[in-house]
Amino acid sequence: MPRQLPLQFEFQSNQNFNSFFPGDNAEAINHLKNLCINKEQLIYLWGEKGTGKTHLTQASSQSANSHNKSCMFFSFNQTLPSPALLDGLEELDLVCFDNIENIAGNSEWEHAFFNFFNLHRDNNKHLLLSAHCPPQFLPIQLPDLKTRMSWGLTLKLKALTEEQQLNALRFKAHDLGFEIPLNVGRFLMTHYARDLPSIWQLLDKIEQETLAEKRKISIPFLKQIMGHH
Repeated sequence: MPRQLPLQFEFQSNQNFNSFFPGDNAEAINHLKNLCINKEQLIYLWGEKGTGKTHLTQASSQSANSHNKSCMFFSFNQTLPSPALLDGLEELDLVCFDNIENIAGNSEWEHAFFNFFNLHRDNNKHLLLSAHCPPQFLPIQLPDLKTRMSWGLTLKLKALTEEQQLNALRFKAHDLGFEIPLNVGRFLMTHYARDLPSIWQLLDKIEQETLAEKRKISIPFLKQIMGHH
């Protein structure tokens, strides 16, 4: 019987490939989809904050799961769990680690991850790592581990242009079940948010208000919503 995984391993159902606005990243997404069906062994995904690394790492784990692969997703932060987290993961078909840069400089974690990496690869399993910089710039202290980070395919996520951000905003709103007219989208991005993380936060507020008020979004209604926050 497979061991039960803790809550932080659970998938976010809204973070899948269909709900991601690709912009100029269609090729990278295709490689990730290939990873989920065993056509790639190791992918290192990197990009600036807000480019969608976490979303795509989650999406990859969900896609693998839909293809009946054993998989796991975990996102690191600055408070690291015990390296015992890695125990048994070398048997999983796909392991997805988000924000891998957070293990850099922690000797216990670097050595544990080095051992996991080797066992997982020897088992011919598949690995997805995401970070905010290319592998050669990771502040990993263990030289052999740093080298292994570059053994697979390295993909950079390209930031969206302003026009693509506007399209992504409307795409995401549609995915949530409501429409944002073009003029309202431009107004929102001009006056309230200029980066994707901020836009997504505002979109959650707008969705709640449109559902509560049962109104379509307009510039006056948007101003009313923002006045409440």
